[in-house]
Formats: sequence, C-alpha cells, structure tokens
Amino acid sequence: MAAHRLRPGVSKLFAMGPELGSARRAYSAFQAFTEVLRLPSKQLTKLVFPLQELHGHLVPGSRPDLHLNIFHPSLEDIARAESFFTASARNRIEYLTSAVRLDHAPDLRHPEGHTKKINFYKVGKYFTLVDMPGYGYRAPEDFVDMVETYLKERKNLMRTFLLVDSVVGIQKADSIAIEMCEEFALPYVMVLTKIDKSSKGHLLKQVLQIQKFVDTKTQGCFPQLFPVSAVTYSGIHLLRCFIADVTGNVKTNGFQFS
Repeated sequence: MAAHRLRPGVSKLFAMGPELGSARRAYSAFQAFTEVLRLPSKQLTKLVFPLQELHGHLVPGSRPDLHLNIFHPSLEDIARAESFFTASARNRIEYLTSAVRLDHAPDLRHPEGHTKKINFYKVGKYFTLVDMPGYGYRAPEDFVDMVETYLKERKNLMRTFLLVDSVVGIQKADSIAIEMCEEFALPYVMVLTKIDKSSKGHLLKQVLQIQKFVDTKTQGCFPQLFPVSAVTYSGIHLLRCFIADVTGNVKTNGFQFS
C-alpha cells in the first residue's frame, strides 16, 4: 500500500482497501475509539498497542528491543487521527479509480491479497491510499510495469506499507519486495497481519525474528513493526494514527523517528 499523502504497500499492499474499504462492510464490528477508551487497561493495551502487550510476555532478562517507543502517540493523538478514517457527509472515503488498466472496472469484491490493479482510495480531502498487487504466484503478469514503475517514479509518495503474514513470517515473495524497496530507497513499514491466527508464543517468536531481520538486514525500513488483525482490529487504531502522522495531518508527541 502506498500513501502520497499516500501509502503504497507491497506484498498484499496494504491499501486500506480491505481495511478502509470495509468501512462500510465491517464498521459495525469495529469499536469506535470512544468505546475503546472505556475498556479495562489490559484490554485497551492489547487492542491499541499489541506490540507493547506482546513485549510483556518476554522472558524477564531477555528483553530484546522491539522499538516500542519510536512511534508511541498518546490516546488523545490516536483519537484525533480516527476522525480522518471515519466516513461522514463531510469526510467521504471512496474509491477513485484504477491506474494502468483503466479499461477494466475494478472488482472490489476480490478477497484481500488478490488485487490485480493499482486501486486508489481517497480519504476525505487529506490523502489517498493506494492498493497495489503483491508479489507471489497470484501477481499479475505486468507486475513490474505496474508496480515497480509506480513506486520508483511517484514523487509524492509518502510511505510504502509492506504486509507480511505474521503466521508464516518473511517469505521469498516478501524478500523480493523488501529488496525492491531498498534498491529504490523507499521509506517503508512492515505491517504484520493476521495476528489473531497464532498462539501468543508463535506470534512472539515471529515478531522477534522479523524485528531482528529489520534491525540487521534493512536500511529503509521503519524500525518499529505494526502488528494488526483485520478480525479483532487490534493494532488498527495505532496504524491509522501513524498514517495520519506521516501524511502531515496529525502531529503527535510520540514520534521519535521519521
């Protein structure tokens, strides 16, 4: 997914296509942040700051650095950011167009990860989210022309979001996407999806392995990971706040790295 006031993501590009686009479809199951703030402290931390909650399960004394405080906005900052992602008469969140293959109408019913075109979603008057095809065996034949050219030449691209399946970790297709981001000197972020699908122990193991990879094998990747679940919405509020921050719409007090 990409953000120009966009975010491109690679490898299931996080377009808030499924995340935002489902605002109409899944928002009934999504707790408004005012409701989240009423949760008991433990539940609130698990929902809003899942990385911090995971950190609490580490063996005392081991404590590897998960970079928890690089982006650690206040709850007030997150609440402000939520307004940008809430559809209303004044803040429309809508599909704009498909680039490259404009003669084909986009099929927004495709399941996550099956994107065949570059789809643009306008978030109010603030920024655009771009849903892009991922690498892998389902990638379109003209992937190189579609995606690599876009990422390399788009000047107003703010951040690329690389979606990594937290159940299986970094795979070959992800490595290709990472190499591309590094080669093009793109600032990118790793979003770990499906964190609801694993046991706590397995998820923590994967997070530690991916964090080590980011720390030792990358230069352009944002050091802090963003674990999320599209089922429980864990981590989604924090990720949205990050997007609002990097696109210049919300300035938080918790950003120690850019």
